[in-house]
Amino acid sequence: MANPIRWDPFGDRHLGGLAHHVDDWMHRFMRPQRVAELPNLDISLDVTETDKAYIVKAEMPGVRKEDISVNIDGNFVSVSAEVKRTTEPKGDAKVLREERYYGAISRAFTLPTEVDQSQAQAQYVNGVLELTLPKRAGVQSRRLVVQ
Repeated sequence: MANPIRWDPFGDRHLGGLAHHVDDWMHRFMRPQRVAELPNLDISLDVTETDKAYIVKAEMPGVRKEDISVNIDGNFVSVSAEVKRTTEPKGDAKVLREERYYGAISRAFTLPTEVDQSQAQAQYVNGVLELTLPKRAGVQSRRLVVQ
């Protein structure tokens, strides 16, 4: 007994490979134009802990310090910034095509203990935001014993 063959009306055998040609045409002409490579728009974080404070280093290259916002609520910390990038022509050059972008980046995380907001400090140097977040005095984390 012969094996049954499933009939595909748009398969290569029936239309002389038309489906293959349509796929090729769609791939070449209907794909979005390639945009110039954009840098990564994420905030990379390193969080370390000492006895008295948390130290957070956040990489935010190309961001102006005036556009950075840091919010602290107890042990919840959020960092956000507006990103605006444009290019300026130099000398007598004229711009034929310019790719620019504008957007917002943000990152939020929770620390094990609450932060003393009044003593928190932020410094932005060479694209790295460094936060010194002192632990709130008198707040101890405690571990529950599971029974």
